[in-house]
Amino acid sequence: MPPIPELEAIRKAQILEAGLSCLSQKGISKTTLDDVCKAAGLSKGGLVHYYKSKGLLFRAVFEEFFKRIFQRSSDTMATFDTPLDQILSYDWLYDENNLEAYLGYPLLLDLLGLAAHDEECLSMMQDWIESWVTLLSKSLEQGVNEGAFKQMNIRQVAQSISAIYQGIATRWYLGGDHHSSAWAIDSYQKGIMGILSPYLT
Repeated sequence: MPPIPELEAIRKAQILEAGLSCLSQKGISKTTLDDVCKAAGLSKGGLVHYYKSKGLLFRAVFEEFFKRIFQRSSDTMATFDTPLDQILSYDWLYDENNLEAYLGYPLLLDLLGLAAHDEECLSMMQDWIESWVTLLSKSLEQGVNEGAFKQMNIRQVAQSISAIYQGIATRWYLGGDHHSSAWAIDSYQKGIMGILSPYLT
């Protein structure tokens, strides 16, 4: 009997949700396919039908998380009218009650560690960074076109803003009680305004 596309999509979503939960809780080194099977309520044969190895599953989980975060970012930015407000619209990244973002930090940190020694993980990390730069570049370009910002090297400025977001997010997640959400939001806003201040009209 040929596969039913709707059922295939449901099963894949089920596996990716279970994979995200397991990898966020235990990390890639301690997560087994059996863990994901149990969390997904599937047999190992059912899981392996879709993802033949832990490496393939990890990549698929990361890509799914990646897609969600960037969709959330785009949707949030779209609620703001001005390019500056769009660029400063990432308070939700530092909200520990935002389960989707918060679950993603262990996954991202796992990938960051693996990227130092694994070419495929390095490529995934570079894609992640490039997507942030592209997203921020669109708002910067809009700001230049509308006269809100002076002419600038858009890519270079977007890279700097992206680095501020990533650096503060990592410190906030790992830094404990001394690095509160309020600290993270205040710090990223001041850091980004410092970068943009020469370009404000």
